[in-house]
Amino acid sequence: MPRQFPRTAFSIALLLSVSLGTSSISSAAGNDLQVATFAGGCFWCVEADFDHVPGVERTISGYTGGDLEDPTYRQVSAGGTGHREAVQIFYDPDKVSYETLLEVFWRSVDPTDDGGQFCDRGESYETAIFANSPEQKRLAEDSRRKLGQSAVLDQPVVTPIETAGRFYPAEDYHQNYYQTSSLRYKFYRFSCRRDARIEELWGDQAHRRIAKQ
Repeated sequence: MPRQFPRTAFSIALLLSVSLGTSSISSAAGNDLQVATFAGGCFWCVEADFDHVPGVERTISGYTGGDLEDPTYRQVSAGGTGHREAVQIFYDPDKVSYETLLEVFWRSVDPTDDGGQFCDRGESYETAIFANSPEQKRLAEDSRRKLGQSAVLDQPVVTPIETAGRFYPAEDYHQNYYQTSSLRYKFYRFSCRRDARIEELWGDQAHRRIAKQ
């Protein structure tokens, strides 16, 4: 994705979320909301895909899975931090289930690719499911097992399922990028062949919302 933008300051709300950790982000989004955390390559695209799911109230792009504290986009995209680009998804469990979010996730990525996603290569763009509870981990593992047994895909599913750790919101200019810079976002997504590859993998099963993006 484009890397020519200068880094901007975090908003006060995001700074507070980082300093207090993931649990504070959850409570800030509303006591009745739950959190799902997915890494699916470019977080601009993951945000766009999930923002259109009924029951999803809020999404935040960021970094997780590594040991470096308060990482920047430049550091993560350069590799070596252990972090992946990821999105925290705040959802109303009365309107959408975690199982449904897992289905949307699988069909919006290439879970057979262990080297990145689409045109973005490297560790920071690899897929992963970060479980925020033992129940989420159980459901994710069951979903992955069923997907593998279904033989829908020609290659093995390589997406790991990990226990969620500290999540660091990305720089302000990354948040809601598909809305704030829609032309650049659409050109990036098209040139990266994300939707073309999804169609090759999933066909009519893909949860595509291109018309709304």
